[in-house]
Order: sequence, then C-alpha cells, then structure tokens
Amino acid sequence: MNFTKTSQKFGQWADSRANTVCVLGFASEQQLSKFAEKFQEVKEAAKLAREKSQEKMETSSDQSQESGRETPSGNQASSINGTDDEKISHVPENTALMSENDRLKSVAEQSKKLETELQALKDSNARLTDTLQEANSNAESWKSKVTQSQDENNQLRTKISELEDQCKEVNLERERNAQLTLRIQELEADLQEKEQELEDLRKQAETIPQLMTKCESITAKLQAAETANRDLSEKMTLLQSEIDDSQQKQKNIKSELKKFMDVLDRKIDELHEVRQGISKLGVDN
Repeated sequence: MNFTKTSQKFGQWADSRANTVCVLGFASEQQLSKFAEKFQEVKEAAKLAREKSQEKMETSSDQSQESGRETPSGNQASSINGTDDEKISHVPENTALMSENDRLKSVAEQSKKLETELQALKDSNARLTDTLQEANSNAESWKSKVTQSQDENNQLRTKISELEDQCKEVNLERERNAQLTLRIQELEADLQEKEQELEDLRKQAETIPQLMTKCESITAKLQAAETANRDLSEKMTLLQSEIDDSQQKQKNIKSELKKFMDVLDRKIDELHEVRQGISKLGVDN
C-alpha cells in the first residue's frame, strides 16, 4: 500500500491490490506529515521484517535439507529428536526468531495505534465538514439578509430623494406665500390710501355744497373703490385660505419626513447588527 500527499491537509491511501483509494483529511499540515512518516516507517519495518522472515525460512530450509542429506538412515531417530549440540546451535536462531516476532508484534501494535489515530482523524474530518457546511449555510443566510437590507436602504434613499424634492417644492411654496404676503400688504396700503381719499372727499362734500357734481363723480369713485375693496377682501380671503392650505401641507410633509427618518434610523441599526454578525462569523471561521 502507498500513501501520497495531495495537498497541505489531505492525502490518499492507495491499495493497488484491492484497487481501493481512501482520501484522508487532517487538521493541520504537521499531522499529515507525521502520519506520512509513520506510515512509511511502518511500511519499511514490515517489509524488512518480511524479508528477514523469508531469509530465516530459507536458511532453516537449507539447513534442514543439508542435515537430511548428511544424516544416515540409521540415525534418523536421533536427528528427529535432536542432539544436545544441535539444540544448542538452534538456540540463537530461536532467539532471533523470538526477537523478530516481538518486533512484528510491536509493528502490529503500532499499526493498530495508527488505525485508531486514522479513525479519530476521519471523525474529526467529518465534524469539520459538518461545521464547514453549517458555516456556509449561515453565510448564505447572512448574505441574503444583507442583500435584503441593501434593497430596503436603496428604497429608503429613493424615498428620501422624493421627500427632498417635496421639501424643495415646500420652499418654493414658502417663497410664493412670502410674495403673496407682500402683495397683501401692498393692497392693504392701497386700501388705506383709498379710504383716506374717501374720507377727504367726504369732508369736501360736507364743506362745499356747491360742488355737487364733483361729489357725484367722487361718489362714483367711492363706489368703484368700495367694489374694488370688496374684490380685494375676497382676494385676501382666497390668499389667506391658500396660505392656510400651504401651511397644512408643510406640516403633513414634515410629519411624513420624520416618519421616514425614523424608519431609516431603524434600518441603519439593523444593517449595523447584520455587519457585526458577519464580522463575528468571519472571526469564528
């Protein structure tokens, strides 16, 4: 079997005889390197142990064949049981085999430990995968919320622009109202002058009876002035009603603007909370 590093935190465990490939994930590059080193060490140790075992088996088989050829048929029983010298000669070989068996046992135990560590790494990899998927889903949810907040902010900006345009219209209405107020003041001044003229004419009519014809013309002027006065009064009434309507519109626009500013403040606070959540999510990741 072979183990190959495919990236900084992943490797492939390939078994060409079983035609199988396992992909292993690790928490860090150091763990991956440590596992690869242990894998190669165990592989080399197993290969060395296998070679030594084969050599021992070949040596023992060769020795048994040679002893079989050299031992006469009359001494087969003694060869089977073995003499004291042969037993003494086989002691080092048995000791080597026992040490080799101990080494193979240690290699097997180390292999089991590696399998345990491998299973733990697989579990850790599965947990990391679940955590990553959950983080991705949370990020998508935050992105959708941020997009929604941005759309709402854009709508609010559009509404604010409209309100600003309405405020400009209100300013224009104020200017018109100021002009109308000045016009009313001028008309009132003209009315006072006309009234003063009427008063002067009345005094002249009382003091000079011989100017009756002139008084008649003055009376006609007075009637015309009174008619004009009534017209001016009606105009003043209309202008006053227009001023009242304009003031009412200004009050409505101010209240509506205040409502939209409150909504905008709330949306800005929500957007700030969303940004803090995204920042916290980035730090956690």
